[in-house]
Amino acid sequence: MAPLNHYIILATIIFSLGVIGFVTRRNALILFMSVELMLNSINLMLVAFSRFKADMAGQVMAIFIYAVAAAEVAVGLAILIAISRHIKEIDVTKFNLLKW
Repeated sequence: MAPLNHYIILATIIFSLGVIGFVTRRNALILFMSVELMLNSINLMLVAFSRFKADMAGQVMAIFIYAVAAAEVAVGLAILIAISRHIKEIDVTKFNLLKW
């Protein structure tokens, strides 16, 4: 079995890739994928700590995070489809419909 620090390093790399993708890209789909990468790295850390401490609390929390992520994707993609039908673009710098 791999030691805990390997899981921490892997989760840190995945989280930083998600942050880089979120900060540098303007495509809405890539922004959603970057957020999912960050959530998956958090889940990896929760499950790894839960496994090494022999406690199920981290694994239960990871299941709740997956449920929230699924709801976020469903609502986010619905908003993205509705906006892209009007402006025919998925670049987030051109989304002016949600401004007051």
